[in-house]
Amino acid sequence: MSEDMALRLPDDEHIDLAVEVFRMLADPTRIRVLWLLSDGERAVNELAEAVGKQQASVSQHLAKLRLARLVLTRKEGTQVFYRLADDHLRHVIADAIHHAEHAGPGIPAHHRAQVANTIEKEA
Repeated sequence: MSEDMALRLPDDEHIDLAVEVFRMLADPTRIRVLWLLSDGERAVNELAEAVGKQQASVSQHLAKLRLARLVLTRKEGTQVFYRLADDHLRHVIADAIHHAEHAGPGIPAHHRAQVANTIEKEA
């Protein structure tokens, strides 16, 4: 990385928006919901059941995520479906979870398949 690149900061507006993204991610229910959405579009009732929360509570979290432009909606009849706003968010969520897995003991879950494949090849 060049010296100029290392010293150049993003615009203040982008820094502020990044802070807002992290603020929205600072909730376990929201992380769980976003993790589920990283696999594709889901209805509110499906998300609520998967995270073990009341539908009204999950709807409130989704409303905040929508206002922060982290999720998009699609309405079909009376049902609302949610999806991640972009693939960057999918990477942020996955990287945060993978980073957290490295803080614990043992082999992180996201590396176990790699280890199993290596063991199979060596056998």
